[in-house]
Amino acid sequence: MSPSSRYLFMVARRQDRKSARRLDGESLIWWAGEGAARVLAHDGDALLMERATGEQSLVEMARNGRDDEASRIICAVASRLHAPRDCPPPRSLVPLTQWFAELEPAAARHGGILRVAAATARELLSEPRDVVVLHGDIHHGNILDFGPWGWLAIDPKHLIGERGFDFVNILRNPDAQAALAPGRFSRQATVVADAARLDRTRLLQWTLAFTGLSAAWILGDGDQPELDLAVAELAAAELGQG
Repeated sequence: MSPSSRYLFMVARRQDRKSARRLDGESLIWWAGEGAARVLAHDGDALLMERATGEQSLVEMARNGRDDEASRIICAVASRLHAPRDCPPPRSLVPLTQWFAELEPAAARHGGILRVAAATARELLSEPRDVVVLHGDIHHGNILDFGPWGWLAIDPKHLIGERGFDFVNILRNPDAQAALAPGRFSRQATVVADAARLDRTRLLQWTLAFTGLSAAWILGDGDQPELDLAVAELAAAELGQG
């Protein structure tokens, strides 16, 4: 294997118009290869990272009859990320209260399921549990096969908050067809809750809250959040709020 195929050079920076919505390399550096891609060197915003060279794909697993297995792998990686560390976390981590800032205004404008999501988010954020450094965007496409290093996460969002938040994206991925397949949502909620040792009801609440937030972001960009609204309705129905 040539050196160029083993390593990946990247620049971690704020990515879009929302100051709270960013990808940052500090979390990757802090995790030090334990559950996340290894940063071999860094200078300012520039990172030299190990490249994922394995041939397996969680997206393909989920699409080809191994959905439960893929979800359990993701949960195992998340648990490694959430494990206690000896060194203090980065000071610049974004709290979930800031991350969710756009939900309340969107709920006031659009109503409907967004109002339910906003009320759920308020409840969750007021009494957080198991606060950890979060990845913020854990899903099938952000957990890659690093060959001898196993499954590792990429592209964190530099957040801090309740551990359960990090599992919601499993339920709305790997794509709309899979996420909205009949019976899939309820089954994977159980699989994820068991694998991650979460309260299933609280996982559903975080899913409702986050899909509302994601819908608010998409609406703010002038697009239609069909997937997020559909998943929010599924979560609300499971919670008896549909």
